[in-house]
Amino acid sequence: MARVQRMLDACAELLDEGGYSGLSTTRIAERAGVAIGSVYQFFPDKKAITQALVLRYLDMFSHRVAERLKNGGFDHWSEAVDVIIDEYLDMHRSVPGFRSLHFGDIVDVRLLDTSSDNNGVIAARLRELLTTVAGAEESERLDRAVTVAVEAADAVLKLAFRADPDGDPDLISEAKLMLRCYLGRHFA
Repeated sequence: MARVQRMLDACAELLDEGGYSGLSTTRIAERAGVAIGSVYQFFPDKKAITQALVLRYLDMFSHRVAERLKNGGFDHWSEAVDVIIDEYLDMHRSVPGFRSLHFGDIVDVRLLDTSSDNNGVIAARLRELLTTVAGAEESERLDRAVTVAVEAADAVLKLAFRADPDGDPDLISEAKLMLRCYLGRHFA
């Protein structure tokens, strides 16, 4: 397990240094201080290592959001928009490799799960958190609203980071406002 974690950490560092195109299993093995055979023992190629890293990011993101939601004190679950976006922003700014990879779209839009696109997986995870932690009621309406919110946030946040490597604060504010208004209109 420790070797796998070192390989994932090495993958994250290399992504920050050279992006996905500069990534190779050989470079990951060298950076992690393991034999190339160790990499192939767990991962058939760089895409598989990247997938494992993205799944680690998703678990980290979910855990961080869940902790903040538990301590939130919200009048309504739709007020959790800022928490979710702020955790995404913090990971983008501080978690090695996340800035280059996000949740894997640059590699494959179905990297997290072959039966659903990455945003669909994220939306499902957020729906689960909103119903189990923040008190939202399960419904088709919630499913659709969270899916739309994730897609909209993804587009605007990508724009914010294209405009500014740290995320254009005005565009981030607009993303939060857009989602609060949208969700508030449907659920407040």
